[in-house]
Amino acid sequence: MWKTQKTTLPNLETSLPGRATQIDPGENHFVSGRPLKGPYPDGCEIAYFALGCYWGAERAFWEIDGVWVTAVGNIAGYTANPTYEEVCTGKTGHAECVMVVYDKNVVTYDKLLGMFWQSHNPTQGMRQGNDVGTQYRSGAYWTNLEQKHAATASKQRYQKALLKKNLGEITTEIKQAGEFFFAEIHHQQYLAKNPSGYCSLNGTGVLLPDSQ
Repeated sequence: MWKTQKTTLPNLETSLPGRATQIDPGENHFVSGRPLKGPYPDGCEIAYFALGCYWGAERAFWEIDGVWVTAVGNIAGYTANPTYEEVCTGKTGHAECVMVVYDKNVVTYDKLLGMFWQSHNPTQGMRQGNDVGTQYRSGAYWTNLEQKHAATASKQRYQKALLKKNLGEITTEIKQAGEFFFAEIHHQQYLAKNPSGYCSLNGTGVLLPDSQ
C-alpha cells in the first residue's frame, strides 16, 4: 500500500474535485460470485467499517457466516468517485472502507462490531501500524439508528477493556455513513486474488466484552 504520511484531513475547499464517472469495481465478488452492487436479498443490511488497509480487512469480513457480500471502497470524504492514487494523496478526505452486506437473521451487527474492534488497533489515529495517512483512520459508519447505538455502546465497552491493558484512548470515528465509493476492480477481494499479498491487519489482543 502507498504510505502518504499525510495525517491532517482536508476540508471541502482544499479537497480534490473528483469526477461524475463511477469507478468500476467489477460486477461480482471474486470468491462468492455474488453481485457487488446488488440486488441484495431481503433481510440484508449494510454496514461500513474502516480499519486500515482494506485488503486484509475485507477478507476478515467475507469469511463470517451470514455475510452475503463485501466490497472495498472509500467513505467519509469529499471527493466524488476518487481513484486509489487520489485517496493516497490525503487530499480526498476518505477512509479506506469495507462495505459489509449481511443477513441480520444469520449474523448480528454486534458480531461484526466484534470483528471490527478486535482486528485492528483503534487508538492509533491517522494510521494502522506502518500504514500512515488519513485514509488509514478507524471508523464505524452506521446506516440506521440501531447500528448507531450498538456501535457507540461497543466503543464504550471496548474503551474500558483497552484501558485495563493500558492501551490508550480510542480514536475511532462513529458517524452516519455518507456515500460509499467503490474502489477499482483489482482492489476488490485482493487477498483472494493475491494470497501472498500485503496484509497489515493486526489487533490489540483485547476482546470486545459482551453487552449486558
